[in-house]
Amino acid sequence: MAGTSTGHETDTVTAARSDARAQSGRVADAMPYLPASGTPFAPPGVDTDLLVWAETVAAGGYTHKVLARGSRIRLEDVTGEACAHVLLYNALEPWERLNVADTMKIPWQAYPGTGHPLLSGDGRVLATIVADDSGRHDALCGTSTAAAARAKYGDPAPQGPSPSGRELFVLAAAKHGLTPRDLPPSISFFKGVRVRGDGGLEFTGSAGPARAVELVAELPLIMLIANVPHPIDPRPGYVSGLLRVHAWRSAPTGPGDPYWDAAPETHRAYLNTTDYAGARGL
Repeated sequence: MAGTSTGHETDTVTAARSDARAQSGRVADAMPYLPASGTPFAPPGVDTDLLVWAETVAAGGYTHKVLARGSRIRLEDVTGEACAHVLLYNALEPWERLNVADTMKIPWQAYPGTGHPLLSGDGRVLATIVADDSGRHDALCGTSTAAAARAKYGDPAPQGPSPSGRELFVLAAAKHGLTPRDLPPSISFFKGVRVRGDGGLEFTGSAGPARAVELVAELPLIMLIANVPHPIDPRPGYVSGLLRVHAWRSAPTGPGDPYWDAAPETHRAYLNTTDYAGARGL
């Protein structure tokens, strides 16, 4: 936030109130935009009246949101240095959560991209990747831990200069009554990893700035995002960049959509999902 106050500007309650009110209208590089329709970075072609979430997340920052079934979520790597580590939960029953093993196993694909379903361990689709011009994502490595961030960068605390993804997820999860035990491995967007022939992992980095990926929520979701360096990024410094997040009202995947019948396994997962949602009147 531009500007801070010291000394006589806040030395009484009245002065502090006046100073706080004077901050109205100031902006920062990273901040939520309220109302969401007022975002200065509206996604192309989207009616801003449909927006329910608009935010720019700082490097080393985190965010979280509860989203309705059918919401479309756009993540944008502004500078080419963001890495969006994402966790998804069924907002109705948060014990149902992202399962990255099933997310790779059910569609027979380890590398997420357009059309890839993000599955829970209950055989249902939490979200579907419906657009992607990056192609640099990872479902193998999860996010950084406090121990790994401490060893590489120094201070891994959320309020420190090099927070770990795990520590940020702990904070975000707590806002929804979830504990560290409720944090499964996450999926990462905008930093790629490939498996080499010898079984080792190769970091393929970013596809560049202004790349975006879009998801559709197939169930009501709790979405947690930590924007921190990828855990196997070989660069010694804590390199991260701005992440832009928008979400708007749309529709879930249904019969006739290209992903519904893409494969027998995913077809069954979508059927499981619509059965669950229909029984709850969603």
